[in-house]
Amino acid sequence: MLHQQVAELVRDFFAMQAHFDTTLLVNSCARGQAVPDSDLDAAVPVKSSKSPEALKELETLWGDFAAGQPLIQQFRQCGRFSQVHLDVFDGRITPSIWDDGGGPDSYEVEIGNRFAHSLPLLEAGPRFRELRGEWLPYYREDLRLRMLAMVCDACAHDLDYLPFLLSRDLHFQAFDRLYKAHQEFLPGALHCTEDFPDRLQQVDRVQVAGWLGLPDLYR
Repeated sequence: MLHQQVAELVRDFFAMQAHFDTTLLVNSCARGQAVPDSDLDAAVPVKSSKSPEALKELETLWGDFAAGQPLIQQFRQCGRFSQVHLDVFDGRITPSIWDDGGGPDSYEVEIGNRFAHSLPLLEAGPRFRELRGEWLPYYREDLRLRMLAMVCDACAHDLDYLPFLLSRDLHFQAFDRLYKAHQEFLPGALHCTEDFPDRLQQVDRVQVAGWLGLPDLYR
C-alpha cells in the first residue's frame, strides 16, 4: 500500500509539470515481484527531446519536492535499502561500442525497463506510445545482428582470459571476468530470442528458464 501511495505521489507531481508525458513504474514493482522493503523505481519520459540541463532541472524540482514529503520519508524507513529512484528521460537511447572486451552496458536494460517491461500509471502518453512503437517488438535486424556479434565477441574475450588468470593464481580477478561474461551472455542470448532484459545483475530463473527456455542452463 505504501508503494502505491508513493507511486501516486510521483504520478501527480509530474502530471503538473510542463513537457510531462507518462509516469512509468519499472523494475520489481512493475514485474509484480516487489516486497515491502523493495525500492520504488519510476521513469518519466518527456514529450519532446529536451536538453540535459532541462531534464536535470526537472529532476531537481522533484528532489526538492520529495525532500519535504512525510510519505516519502516514511517509505525510506521501511527498510535499509528502501529508496525512491526516478529517472527523467527524453527517449534517446544510443548503443555503445564495446572495444577490447568492453561491456556490459545498460543499452538493452534501458529499453527493456522503459518500454518492454514498464507499467504506465494511468494513461500512456503519446510520446511513450511513439517510443514503444520505435523499439518494440524489437529493433531492426541489421542492428540486432551487429549487437549480437559484438556481445558474443566480448563474452568470448572474457572467458578466454580465465585460464591465463587462473594460471597466475588470480582467482578473484578470474571470478570478476567470469561474472562479467555472465552479464554479457544474457543480452546476447536474448538477441537470439528477440527479447529485452530488465536487469543484468539478477540473472534469475524467470529470465534464463522462462524467457530463454533453458532450465538446464539455469540449474
